[in-house]
Formats: sequence, C-alpha cells, structure tokens
Amino acid sequence: MNSNKKILVVDDEEDTQKLLKTALERENFIVTTANDGEAGIKAAELEMPDLILMDIVMANMDGYSCLKKIRKISKIKDTPVLILSAKEEETLRDLFAFYNISGYVEKPFELDDLIMKIKEILKM
Repeated sequence: MNSNKKILVVDDEEDTQKLLKTALERENFIVTTANDGEAGIKAAELEMPDLILMDIVMANMDGYSCLKKIRKISKIKDTPVLILSAKEEETLRDLFAFYNISGYVEKPFELDDLIMKIKEILKM
C-alpha cells in the first residue's frame, strides 16, 4: 500500500537520518535523505517526494530557508512538509500557516507516533 510513496528526510543529524530511513523503509516507503537545506532542495526537485520530513535547525541552510525556496518551485510547492524539531511547537506555530506546514513532531520522537502522523498526512 505504501510502496510507491516517497519520503524525503532533510536533517543534518546522520543518526536521525539512518533511524528514519530504516524505520520508514520497513513500512515500505521509498526514502531519500539530505544533510542540509541546499541538498534538500535538490533532492526534492529530483525525487518529487510525497512528503518531506524536515528539521529546522541545520548547518548551511536552515529548514525555514529551505522551505521558503521549495514553496517557490512550482512542481514541489504543494508537497506536504512535516517538521521534526527540538524546538517547542508553540514557538513554531505562527510559521505553520505562513510556510504551509502539514504537521510537527518534537524531537526526541516516538517512531510509532511519527509513522502514524505520516500516514495521517498522506491519508493512508
């Protein structure tokens, strides 16, 4: 059922990337990873994922700058984005509507909760 759903993970923490890639592939998602915002933009354009999981605080280009650029690229501008961040949701809430963010999961997260949120966003 999930076999054709693509997820892009944009996070500068290699351990988080590996954990998410393993867990999501176990759920039959196709997973691509990117280490920072610049790589995330390139991967999003190339892969055209069904969902982007993105950290906010990253080196080189933060999640907001990345998202701002993604929202300007017509073929991926409407891609759902789920934010993964150690920042509290309250501090991010005002930005959700502005950046058209589909959801938020606080780090550290429970994998089961994250997968449930992903399936909810993808209407699975």
